[in-house]
Amino acid sequence: MNPAHLTLLRELAMRGSLAAVAAATHRTPSALSQQLRTAERELGVRLVEPVGRGLRLTAEGQLLADSADEVGAVLAGVRARLDAAIGQPKGTVRIGTLPSAGAALLPPLVRRLRGTEIDLDLDDFDLAESGYAARTLDVDIVIAHSLTGDFPLGSDGLARRVLTREPIDVALPSRSPLCRHERLRPEHLRGTTWVGVPEGYPFDTILLSVERSIGERLARWVRLRDNQLVAELVRQGAGLALLPRFTTPVGKGLTTRPLDGVRSERAISALCRPDRHARLAVRTVVDELAAIGAALTAAA
Repeated sequence: MNPAHLTLLRELAMRGSLAAVAAATHRTPSALSQQLRTAERELGVRLVEPVGRGLRLTAEGQLLADSADEVGAVLAGVRARLDAAIGQPKGTVRIGTLPSAGAALLPPLVRRLRGTEIDLDLDDFDLAESGYAARTLDVDIVIAHSLTGDFPLGSDGLARRVLTREPIDVALPSRSPLCRHERLRPEHLRGTTWVGVPEGYPFDTILLSVERSIGERLARWVRLRDNQLVAELVRQGAGLALLPRFTTPVGKGLTTRPLDGVRSERAISALCRPDRHARLAVRTVVDELAAIGAALTAAA
């Protein structure tokens, strides 16, 4: 039984189509179809069946897809024992991160790993909270966040670890009358306009909580993902915003204030598929990220 065939079936189960698997893994649909046919010949069972213009897994195919993590974890455990016998973790660890958390965690990580045999392959993406778990198919570690709990929705079944907890502050133009308050509460924010984030993104849950508290809908002048752009718009008086404390540069017309009365803290976490977390190099990187996160929490 070829573990690569199990991985392909898992990818097909989670991504929904050969085209999506091909795009994510940089292969062609025809090459994947050939791999499926090879797997069916070797195993002696049908693994997929046509549905509409696409494919779906048969019951046997789904059984094998569900086993991919189990088999992968065993193989990764063997690799981890080999690494331990050699004496140190080694290899490439792929990390995908939301930009604001990555800006706080990854520069210290690069410094800590300098001189080791661990190489980093980095990617960045900003997603709705429900999208982070699926990205563990593409990388070894996903650095995610949530404002509703310790871990993003849909991440059950993954190896998960809270790295740090970061306050989310209200960013204001320094000339705003609200700056006279050392801390803000929902009632201070009546009638304000915001530079918001897309619906479904974690920061938006804070504004929704403020609205429930004051019984008033707050205006979003615009919805953007990039925190640096948001900060510049706040400096120019376009509205208020919610920005993370660890990486928001205050001054030059931008002031931040803590927000009391609603939950305004995010949990930043590392998510891994169990088979990938079994690798010693991946676990070592998660440990280093947790140590960096603890230092950030202590300094906040």
